[in-house]
Amino acid sequence: MTTVNTTPYLRSTRDFPEDLHHMSIEINKAYLDIANAVNQRVIGVFPVNKYVATGESYFITGFQKQQTFRRVFSFTTTNSIDHNIQIDLIYGISKCYGAYTDGTNWYGLIFGSNVAIAGQIGFYLTPTQIVFTIGAGAPSTVNLKGTLVVEWISDT
Repeated sequence: MTTVNTTPYLRSTRDFPEDLHHMSIEINKAYLDIANAVNQRVIGVFPVNKYVATGESYFITGFQKQQTFRRVFSFTTTNSIDHNIQIDLIYGISKCYGAYTDGTNWYGLIFGSNVAIAGQIGFYLTPTQIVFTIGAGAPSTVNLKGTLVVEWISDT
């Protein structure tokens, strides 16, 4: 088994030499360590209706890094939502998740089926839309408010 990369880690202490030339080299190394660790972490920014790099890296085709992107959707109805993701230009979907409230309680959304599940609100993706499925006995959608996140793996 081959390790692709390691966990981003920054050591907490570093000795800097007094000689300016050697200190410059050590500061450059420290900066690279910081930049690499920061760039390998998952990005915790979730703006609505914008494409954002997640910071996650997949290595599905060997050692070629494939980055993931996310888009967050806010919704107040169960009408289909245009996702504007170019499905034909991605490797695949990595994660889809969400939650909503009926004004009183909070519930999770179930991803992955075009068949309604009793007592649940689910969703699936078509090439152009996010489509909700509402099972018999699902919570009321009268005061519906929620967010849904779609993450995908780039094809390059």
